[in-house]
Amino acid sequence: MSNSYATTGSRPTSRWKRFIKSNLLTFLTVIGVFGGTTLGLMLKNSSEPWTQREVMYIQYPGDLFLRMLKCLIVPLLVSSITSAIGSLDLSMSKKIAFRAIVYYFTTTICAVVLGIILVSTIRPGAGHNVGSMKGKAATRQVLTADTLLDLIRNLFPPNIIQATMFQFRTILVPPENATDVPLQNYKITSEFTEGTNVLGLVMFSVVLGACIGKMREAGKPLQGLFETLSEAMMIITSWVIWISPIGVFFLVAAKLLEMASFVEVLGQLGWYFMTVMLGLMLHGFGTIAVIFFLTTRKLAYPYIAQMSQVLATAFGTGSSSATMPITIRCLDNMGIDPRVTRFVIPVGATINMDGTALYEAVAALFIAQLRHIPLSFGHIVAVSVTATAASIGAAGIPQAGLITMVMVLDTVGLPAEDVTIIIAVDWLLDRFRTTINVMCDALGTILVDSLSKKDLASTPNEIRTVQ
Repeated sequence: MSNSYATTGSRPTSRWKRFIKSNLLTFLTVIGVFGGTTLGLMLKNSSEPWTQREVMYIQYPGDLFLRMLKCLIVPLLVSSITSAIGSLDLSMSKKIAFRAIVYYFTTTICAVVLGIILVSTIRPGAGHNVGSMKGKAATRQVLTADTLLDLIRNLFPPNIIQATMFQFRTILVPPENATDVPLQNYKITSEFTEGTNVLGLVMFSVVLGACIGKMREAGKPLQGLFETLSEAMMIITSWVIWISPIGVFFLVAAKLLEMASFVEVLGQLGWYFMTVMLGLMLHGFGTIAVIFFLTTRKLAYPYIAQMSQVLATAFGTGSSSATMPITIRCLDNMGIDPRVTRFVIPVGATINMDGTALYEAVAALFIAQLRHIPLSFGHIVAVSVTATAASIGAAGIPQAGLITMVMVLDTVGLPAEDVTIIIAVDWLLDRFRTTINVMCDALGTILVDSLSKKDLASTPNEIRTVQ
């Protein structure tokens, strides 16, 4: 009896040990977020304002972690998409791509509509003075048409090697010795700015993967190369991921030290901040969860609970692209088909920015309310369309939404300089909207996998996963 009791009594302990061992990294990353927040607040309130150099020293370990993740983006993105599409026949690739794009488009439209409803109902900009709220930010003169055309141009890079390092953009130069000249009459030039052209790489990878799939046996050697490269990147990710608690800890602490007085900022932008946060929470845990349930007949929350590591990393880094390797690894561990994961996640990290679309719609209408500019239904529709397009054009890097915000403001005739009004809280909202973006990508992958199970069962899976 005593032996049986001892054996039975030890089972809960062994189960707890297994649970803690399997979720240790998640716990450590979440602790890193809260620990970084605590350290940042303590240091901020303990002495005189911190210098830029001192903040740089605090942020240094986090920067190293972020650089490691970003180093994996290009090889992982190209190899994952190419190997995933190359392992499927063309008709199957079309089905998965169609389901993913319909999901992305639906959730983005829902996010924009929800944001517009909230900002029109709560009216966070009513009763405030614009002049006292302006901050400092670098803006550039740009037309909405130029931004949209650049988006399409970047889909077709002239040099694929150059696309790994630079993006194309149009530059408007004012005429010499002229004043009050409309933007339409500025001289049109262009430049390649530093930053990975993710859209171009995705397009190239999709076409190359489809070509390899069409080549059948002749394409097997090239397919094997990309599958091996993808597997190697995931193994490196499994090494780098153990640094995430330390990286997230120092990134969050440093950001809090850079922040102005949070009480003063909330006094000016509190209602705006709360409107965006309410929209993000309702969209992430309401709209997306409902779409997920209606499509799969499953609750989204158990899956979200398994994404703690991914969501904590997304919050800490503020980059959906940098979080991509960790998202793929998490979905592999959930048992999602790697052919779906390696296609849907990289594409989602590039074009599916629900949180950004919601934020840009709210911000544009908030600034219009501050300036007491009434917007017609046509203006609101224009904001919806532009915010959707701008979210697609927003690169998966920290605070990219602030750049495309200029495009949305131009739609309703607001000056580009007004983007400085919201700069004070943008860094924090950026973390939350990135987290929602990443969660939406992951749930979308699970949804597409669920819809594609019968189709995928007829095609052998040749992609190995790394646990």
